Amino acid sequence: MNFVHPAAATCAMLVLYILFTMNVGRMRVRHKIDAPATIGHPEFELACRVQANTLERLIVALPALWIYAYTFSSKWALAAAAVWVVGRIIYAFCYMKEPNWRGAGMLITF
Repeated sequence: MNFVHPAAATCAMLVLYILFTMNVGRMRVRHKIDAPATIGHPEFELACRVQANTLERLIVALPALWIYAYTFSSKWALAAAAVWVVGRIIYAFCYMKEPNWRGAGMLITF
């Protein structure tokens, strides 16, 4: 098995999660919300939900990625992960703008 494709996909997925985590920190500073508070300004709360929901999806997506890459095709696993990353970006932008618009991104990453 070629580990390059699933490893690259894993890196992309984790970098996206790190960016979402950094956004939570940025919102915490912008809205002066001291740790360990997880409520405060709505923009901060939305960023927290994007990050937490992405972590919840990563728990399922990463093992599925590696199992699929090992069992079937590492290239198709990479393609699926790319779609997942794009879906998460769509989810984040939509959710931060209007939470009710999160459906498309959520479906893509489901």
